[in-house]
Amino acid sequence: MRVKIFTDGAARGNPGNGASGFDIYENSVLKKSFVKYNGICTNNFSEYTAIILALKWCRKNLKQDDEIEIVSDSLLVVSQIAGKFKVRSQSLAPLSEEVARLKSYFKSVRFSHVVRTNTGVANVDRKLNLFLDRKERV
Repeated sequence: MRVKIFTDGAARGNPGNGASGFDIYENSVLKKSFVKYNGICTNNFSEYTAIILALKWCRKNLKQDDEIEIVSDSLLVVSQIAGKFKVRSQSLAPLSEEVARLKSYFKSVRFSHVVRTNTGVANVDRKLNLFLDRKERV
C-alpha cells in the first residue's frame, strides 16, 4: 500500500505554545488526521514531533512493507533525517534518533521537503493554527 503523510509543527513565539500534526493518506484517501499540543517548545521540536507521531501511528496500523512518504516543509528536519545536515542541537538529537528507530521498522520510508504552500502541508498548518487559537483563548 502507498501511504503519504503530510506533517507540520508550530510554535508561537519559538519557543512558545507548540503543536504537531499530521494527515495520513492511504492510496490518496485521508485515513487519519491528528493534532497534539506540545507545551512550550521550539518550532523544530514540533516539526520532529509531528514526524514521530505519524511514524508511531504507522507502526501500529500499517504493515512493514507498506511504502511510506513523509512530506514536510522543514528543510532542517528533512535534511537532518537524510544525513545531509548534522544534528547539533542537544534537544533535537534524541528526536532524530527516535525517527531513525521508527523508520527502520519499515521497508521503505522516504522523506520529501516541500514549500509551506504545498496543499497537504498547508492543510495541516491550518489545523494547527486553529488548534492553537482555541488553546490560547482558554
